[in-house]
Amino acid sequence: MRTPHLARLIAAIGIAIVIVIGVALTSGGRPMITANEPPTTRPTVRFQGLPPTTTVTLTPRPTSLSLDGVNPCTILSSSQRADLSLDSSPTPYTDAEFDKAKACSIRGLESGTVARLALVLNMGADVWLSDEAQVQTQTVTADGFPAIVVRTPGLTDACNVEVDTSDNEFLDVLFRDGGNTPPIPQDTLCLGAQRVAEAAVSSLKLRH
Repeated sequence: MRTPHLARLIAAIGIAIVIVIGVALTSGGRPMITANEPPTTRPTVRFQGLPPTTTVTLTPRPTSLSLDGVNPCTILSSSQRADLSLDSSPTPYTDAEFDKAKACSIRGLESGTVARLALVLNMGADVWLSDEAQVQTQTVTADGFPAIVVRTPGLTDACNVEVDTSDNEFLDVLFRDGGNTPPIPQDTLCLGAQRVAEAAVSSLKLRH
């Protein structure tokens, strides 16, 4: 049986995607992302990790990066956001369904993508490696820190990367298609999620 925390977290991924895309596509009743045409260019992404496997473990962290007290909207600098083609102002909110995690969404108006960073402070990233999670996982690294790519069954327009930052804390990065035609492949979205995660970890290191 799934623990209450894990069940809420799994359900929250789908709900968070709806929240993020709602924030991205509406403001004063008008579209914020033009998705009628595919972007002419997309961010260059790099991916490192292991092929999907049924038994995975996280490597040790090089150090701890506490997320307590961090503002998720200030993690990425303006230059980092520009490099990631996230060209709108960050929008903060508290994700009530994500265990009241502090979160921030950032749109890419030109790329037609949306990124969301959420700070989970009451469980470790390894919760996603449990059989109870019922998601597809892949171990990767984010600027030297262990991380997990999470693909949720039935959600092909988004990808999550969970970065193991500290004991009972992790950074959740969601990267999704903002409505491009044709849609961005999920493999590319997972690459984008890792790229955002790497930039976030690099920035967090400077704070410690």
